[in-house]
Amino acid sequence: MLEQPLFGVAIVAAVLILAAFLIPAFIRAFLRDVSSGTIRMVTWWGGSMKIYRGPGKSFELPILTNGTTISSKAINVDLDITDQTADVDRSGVPNPIKVRVLASAIVSVGDSDELIKTAANRFFAKTDDEQMSTLTDLLSSSGRRAVNLLTHDQLFSAKSGGSGGSGGRTALLPDREAQVALPSTVSMEEDDDPLAIIIRKACSRELTDLGLVFNSLNIKVVQSEVAEARRRQSAAEATANADIVAANQTRRAKEAQLEAERSISDKQRELEQTKLANAVLIAEAEAKRQDALAGQKESELRATQIAQAKADSEAIQIDAEAKAKAEAIRITTVATAQAEGIRKVTEAIRDGGENYLRYRQIELLPDIAPAIAQALAHAKLVTVHSGSENGSAASATTDSIASVIRTVLAAQIVTRNGGLVDSGQQASVRNDGERAETPMSTGARS
Repeated sequence: MLEQPLFGVAIVAAVLILAAFLIPAFIRAFLRDVSSGTIRMVTWWGGSMKIYRGPGKSFELPILTNGTTISSKAINVDLDITDQTADVDRSGVPNPIKVRVLASAIVSVGDSDELIKTAANRFFAKTDDEQMSTLTDLLSSSGRRAVNLLTHDQLFSAKSGGSGGSGGRTALLPDREAQVALPSTVSMEEDDDPLAIIIRKACSRELTDLGLVFNSLNIKVVQSEVAEARRRQSAAEATANADIVAANQTRRAKEAQLEAERSISDKQRELEQTKLANAVLIAEAEAKRQDALAGQKESELRATQIAQAKADSEAIQIDAEAKAKAEAIRITTVATAQAEGIRKVTEAIRDGGENYLRYRQIELLPDIAPAIAQALAHAKLVTVHSGSENGSAASATTDSIASVIRTVLAAQIVTRNGGLVDSGQQASVRNDGERAETPMSTGARS
């Protein structure tokens, strides 16, 4: 009894697991992803077709439907076109110019269901190499036809614009500022150049037959001998213009430099003049300062001399006063000493009398003998006797000699006792001695 419920649970679990795996697979079989840049074409049983553009999903039934995926991305085709232009000379004679155009064209699958079906059946049924070869041949042939319909200047023109006469279209050439007539079969569209317009018109039918549409044409370069010559001419003109501009700039730079140098020279000249003027002023100021210093030094010297003279005068005066005072003190001292000596001699003589004199005469005899002899030699003794008294003339002469001796003796005593005898005093003593030596005893006798 328990095995039946367990068996039922196992069956339910198996069914659920199987459903978990089968339902997503079944959904994926009915709903298929359509990525971006692709188109999914689903054909039902009976011939009807359903187109799905990515990104999205397509509804398909296994066995009952058939699906095909094609690319909706833009296709870039490189073009190398070499042909001759439709140029004519002034007389109307054809004068074609060989040109080479390097461009890249962009085409893609059309947007309508009919173009998508056509592209799937006629274009994408080929291999990749055949697809690119077909587009290159188609666009190159259309490009050569366009080159044959355009002039050289139209190939080098900018984007077209405006309309001209004779039922055609014109394009404005900015480099030559001239209008160029386009074929009447070409209809101008905004933001297109003549080559792209002609290629579009020339290959539109062929591209439509393949289920494709022409999107744009990018002209990379247009090469020709005329263009090269014009390019060289333009380059030469540009170089000449650049040289002219450079020459003008160089000339202006030199003019500016000369002007700057002239200004600098003027400033330097003014500076030198100012320096010279300042130097003159400085020299004058220095001369005045030197004069002032000389006057100051002279005044200082004069003041110094005056002060020195005053100082010397004061010093001389002070020295003289000092010498005078010293001399006065010396004289006073000498005089005092001499007076004291004379006084002592006088007292000695007064006290000792003849004995003292005789003693001093004997003591001083070696010293005074020459002096007495010299004094007596110079003494002029004249004795005049009248003859009235006997022996009076001899006594008078003896008294005179004794007087001279006493005088010399007194002088020697004073000199030995005092130690200082002034020359004037000595002269006075000598004069006194001479006067004493030259007494004249006159005995008047009648």
